[in-house]
Amino acid sequence: MMNFINGLLTNRILQAAFFGWLTAQILKTLIYVIVNKDFNPERLVGDGGMPSSHSATVMALVTSTAFYYGSNTFEFAVTAILALIVMHDAMGVRRETGKQARAINNMMEWLMDMNNNISPEEKLKEFVGHSPSQVFFGALLGILIGFIVCGIR
Repeated sequence: MMNFINGLLTNRILQAAFFGWLTAQILKTLIYVIVNKDFNPERLVGDGGMPSSHSATVMALVTSTAFYYGSNTFEFAVTAILALIVMHDAMGVRRETGKQARAINNMMEWLMDMNNNISPEEKLKEFVGHSPSQVFFGALLGILIGFIVCGIR
């Protein structure tokens, strides 16, 4: 059991992915505070926003995998394809889900204004997807984090 835990704690590829996610979440929260003049603790773990933590995580994974295994390996190919799928999904399905949630939430507010007998349900999450620029900057952040984590020995 101790070997397993030690392996997790010393795995540079896993560390790069984790720090890619963590850095993006912190930056996302700071940008949200600056733009909205309001601290929302949900932004520390929530989806959506600038930069994309999805992109930062998978690109840190790809970068660190390339660093340790090389770009001509099975490991790199798997992480690169995974990254493409995750980033495409963040810009596609997840972004459209956020747009739909916003529209439904607006309709619920309109209906509640018309008739106070409607009990409000929990609002749907609107921050679930990313714009292409959020994905791009998340990917750049992930590459940078991958180089930093793998360069520290």
